[in-house]
Amino acid sequence: MSRSPFSWQLHSDGKTVAPGAVVAPHERLAWGRTIGIGAQHVVAMFGATFLVPLLTGFPPATTLFFSGLGTILFLLITAGRVPSYLGSSFAFIAPLAAATNQHGPAGALGGIVMAGVSLFIVGLIIQFAGTGWLTKLMPPLVTGAIVALIGFNLAPSAKKNFMEAPVTAFITLVSIVLISVLFKGMIGRLSILLGVVIGYITAVLRGEVNFSAIRQTWETEGLIGLPHFQTPEFHWNLAGLFIPVILVLVAENIGHVKSVALMTNQNLDAYSGRAIMADGLATTVAGFGGGSGTTTYAENIGVMAATKVYSTAAYWVAAIFALLLSIFPVFGAAVASVPAGVLGGAATVLYGMIGMLGVRIWVQNRVDFSNQVNLSTASIAMIIGIADYTWDFGGLQFAGIALGTTATLIVYHVMAAINKATGAAGTHPLTPDATDPSDPAASAH
Repeated sequence: MSRSPFSWQLHSDGKTVAPGAVVAPHERLAWGRTIGIGAQHVVAMFGATFLVPLLTGFPPATTLFFSGLGTILFLLITAGRVPSYLGSSFAFIAPLAAATNQHGPAGALGGIVMAGVSLFIVGLIIQFAGTGWLTKLMPPLVTGAIVALIGFNLAPSAKKNFMEAPVTAFITLVSIVLISVLFKGMIGRLSILLGVVIGYITAVLRGEVNFSAIRQTWETEGLIGLPHFQTPEFHWNLAGLFIPVILVLVAENIGHVKSVALMTNQNLDAYSGRAIMADGLATTVAGFGGGSGTTTYAENIGVMAATKVYSTAAYWVAAIFALLLSIFPVFGAAVASVPAGVLGGAATVLYGMIGMLGVRIWVQNRVDFSNQVNLSTASIAMIIGIADYTWDFGGLQFAGIALGTTATLIVYHVMAAINKATGAAGTHPLTPDATDPSDPAASAH
């Protein structure tokens, strides 16, 4: 039976969650508690969502506005069945930087729109055809390689910012590391945000923060005003930069739906296509107005796991909070004043984490790197991504991520087909390594 995305049943007495119970997506607590949990979701997404525009030069307030709007679109399209906040996607950082250098911010926005439309189409196909075809196209080896190369491709950018203010960057980096290991719960999950705050205070004390933009914003725009909107320009040579990003967004959305389903003990497979379509639409709308591409946020899954509240009502609250915060121009200007050293310290951790998420996909799926198909595929992808290879062909330029993604798909499928025909590489590349690492005989090879 279909249910309105605005109708929530009151869970129990609306005040408590019994041990072992969860507040399901179609339920809610009392509105006072729901608003409080919604505010927690804003805090959880805040650091990561703002870090993307800071690193790419986009207006932070505009990005926040479209993250809130995108979350509303997501909740509507998934009929209130999948709780999620759509924040800025880190997968867009490298394409945005490259596209901005070539064609300016408007050209980069055009790339976001291309990615969003492509993602929506993929979601539409999945909604009607399922995910089987996608699994064959992108097995865990390929998905892990693409996620890893996106993170490691950003390494030079992190170093550049770090070296502009090494002391501040180092303090930011150490703060993030210490907070993540010394604190549990919400504080630990907000290690990047809190580390950036400590780094910002350090930068202020060292005279590295320029407050003139904040004063100018206050004088010219006042307390309340709409964020800065900008229209895109389309340059088709950027398609190779942005469209590969959708492979990551698809994996993130499907993973998010499966995680929520597992934690709420519900079957949400029917909503995987809707979730991807919603993210594609949100990204498209953001690109047309000046925001960053969006994705479902793991940070907010942490809030749900801690509170046992999976109510989509809390996400409506979070989305409305984000929209309200985005109309304070001084707030956006203050966030934009974060200096390069702070960003360099945070990016050193963050970009490495993105890269290691790809490695985690390999580990979780027990990808066998003794198989030459897997080893060669991953090796080529990593070097192209880290070294940021570029290739000019027919007036189009393909950079590290686009080349790495293309190389990953071509090398894997060509080598797998040859191996299937000849058996030269031994086992099938997707067969996990069954060797017991504790077996003394295994270490003798």
